Amino acid sequence: MIKYRLLMDFQSPGAEKWWEVINDDVMGGLSKSRLTMTPNKTALFEGTVSLEHNGGFTSVRTSPADFFLDGFKGLTIKAKGDGKRYRLRLRTTNTAEGVAYQTSFVTQPGIWISPFFPFSDFVPFFRGDVVSDAPVLNPADIRQIGLMIADKQPGPFRIEIEWIKAFLSY
Repeated sequence: MIKYRLLMDFQSPGAEKWWEVINDDVMGGLSKSRLTMTPNKTALFEGTVSLEHNGGFTSVRTSPADFFLDGFKGLTIKAKGDGKRYRLRLRTTNTAEGVAYQTSFVTQPGIWISPFFPFSDFVPFFRGDVVSDAPVLNPADIRQIGLMIADKQPGPFRIEIEWIKAFLSY
């Protein structure tokens, strides 16, 4: 039996206030996105990715928090998307700067999926480049959880999230 701990769902009013949108306009791009709550009490991350002006990404991430993940083996997410590739990103800092540990997954159009992401599969990146000398991701240090769409996927996107959980084994 898999043991989980719910890290976030979107059942509570104002749950979207825990999330911040960061688009490529921080470097001159034209991509747009937003995170809203649905009547079904899920989060909807949607928008349009533009490759113009050296753009090409949109992202959303939680406010910094201590998730108390020492001893956990990874994360799982219940998501319904549009068939595009998304990145699940983790930060060990309270800021937007520094290394982001990430892994990717492909959604299935209109179908709920719940992939597992062992912490050992997360790769350290800084501004799109792998950081070969970064420390191994320590789950106890995770301070932010986020989603990103990039990878030269222009056009509209849409991913709905029901929950994010940590798991001890799977």
